[in-house]
Amino acid sequence: MARNRQPILKKCRALGLDPVVLGVSKSSKRGIRPNANKKPTEYAIQLKEKQKAKFIYDVMEKQFRKLYEEAARKLGVTGLTLIEYLERRLENVVYRLGFAKTRRQARQIVSHGHITVNGRRVDIPSYRVKVGDLISVVENSKNLVVIKEALEESRVPAWMELDKSAFTGKVLQNPTKEDLDFDLNESLIVEFYSR
Repeated sequence: MARNRQPILKKCRALGLDPVVLGVSKSSKRGIRPNANKKPTEYAIQLKEKQKAKFIYDVMEKQFRKLYEEAARKLGVTGLTLIEYLERRLENVVYRLGFAKTRRQARQIVSHGHITVNGRRVDIPSYRVKVGDLISVVENSKNLVVIKEALEESRVPAWMELDKSAFTGKVLQNPTKEDLDFDLNESLIVEFYSR
């Protein structure tokens, strides 16, 4: 299994992201380096937007391409469908519900088997939740310090609801672009893949 081991702050700086988007409270002492000598090409702008989405959701290229192709086959706006698919990944839902402080931590919590979906244990971070799914923490894992600390600081988006006392959350509706906590231009990603 391929893993992304890039330094988070360095990659955030290169992509022009605030590390808070990824759940990291550190900040780089240096700002974004402006490159005054070069104007980026259209391809460079599209590539950077794709790399930003891949980095934020911690998805490798092959899996990201498959998600794009699946979104392109579905009726509707391809870019918005792609964002919806990325937001509905179980690791992202666990992060958004506040069971983890970062998406990487959420991936580890899911893959270690601490999460159930509709009462069944799911250990696949890329599992896509549906509207009405009930996501909860396994009974034995409710005492984990990592989950308790993250739950205290949680902010749940409008498309989900959270019951902190029961360690459960429910998906109320499909996410939209307005639910994102960062700027992402999905049309540039679609343009990049449709070359």
